[in-house]
Amino acid sequence: MPDLRVRALQLLTRRDYSRAELQKKLATHAESAEELDSVLDTLQSERLLSDQRYAVQRVAARAGRYGDARLKQELHLKGVGDDDIAAALPEGGDETERCRMVWQRKFRQLPQSPEERAKQMRFLQYRGFSSEAIRRVLRGIEQ
Repeated sequence: MPDLRVRALQLLTRRDYSRAELQKKLATHAESAEELDSVLDTLQSERLLSDQRYAVQRVAARAGRYGDARLKQELHLKGVGDDDIAAALPEGGDETERCRMVWQRKFRQLPQSPEERAKQMRFLQYRGFSSEAIRRVLRGIEQ
């Protein structure tokens, strides 16, 4: 068990992990599932492992490039719960403003045709921005 805790702490000193992510990484080194759960529970009680902190840091790091839908999906895939995701998303700032900044970095000029407009909209949708944020950005830029 001490060996497993040391491995977990070595991983956590590099960066934060979600509980599910750390559980996957340590599963091959644990003698039993109970031992692994015990170590993870201890780390959580000591506040060394926190899904909420992980979610907030992940959102802060990636919000400049992605919309809320993409961030939500990524956090779900990392095993973060809905409550922690909901608490972390506001840390990214205003989605419409982030969408505007991504649009400006990528395109820099107004769409000249309906096809070009559709291309820009698809790009922003792929990045996880809501339809409403995309409409606001493209409408606001055109005015």
